[in-house]
Amino acid sequence: MKKPPVITGKLRKNIVTVPEITETATGIRVFGQLLKSFLFSTDVAIIRNTNADAIIAVYPFTPQPLISHALILAADKPIFCGVGGGITTGARAVELAIDAEFQGALGVVLNKPTPNDLIRRLKEKLDIPVVITIVSEKDDIRGRIEAGVDILNVSGAEQTAGIVKKIRDLAPEIAVIATGGKTDETIRNVIEAGANAISITPPTTSELFREIMIRYRKE
Repeated sequence: MKKPPVITGKLRKNIVTVPEITETATGIRVFGQLLKSFLFSTDVAIIRNTNADAIIAVYPFTPQPLISHALILAADKPIFCGVGGGITTGARAVELAIDAEFQGALGVVLNKPTPNDLIRRLKEKLDIPVVITIVSEKDDIRGRIEAGVDILNVSGAEQTAGIVKKIRDLAPEIAVIATGGKTDETIRNVIEAGANAISITPPTTSELFREIMIRYRKE
């Protein structure tokens, strides 16, 4: 298959690119958009300068509408917003999810402690996909699926491929995003295990700056 023509500009050559191997995944089609790569970030500058198909914006603090609004406004591609599920749960998580949908999020992401009943409540209220994070084979994967979750987001470190295989045994058709790790080999492993899309953690801003400053010093 021929590669598509590449068009770029003088000012936006330096972007965070996802590994080309992510293109071998089947992708997940959401409202007509085919998503194969997800960037895990809440950094607005990085979100605006990446070729990933979509963004997973989850952070280790209590979800706040203002943060979701800012990220959705800044993003030039589909964004899936974290809405809690652990400490932030129940009616508050539902309200956060509804607000994210109204602001333009393409999906909402719940964290590991989320009760299955909250998934059911969200499915009654939302038209956008509900995503739940899976971190272990011991998670209640079957219960999540029965509750109506749309996408499973697998983040199991070195166990990710094994978790994806277990999910495929339980539910061959469920949509799965999985962390790809840092090499083409680890990405290939999770795709072969059955992941439809890959999430990539980008370098930090300081790491990106380090490379630029080294180049500047050489010049």
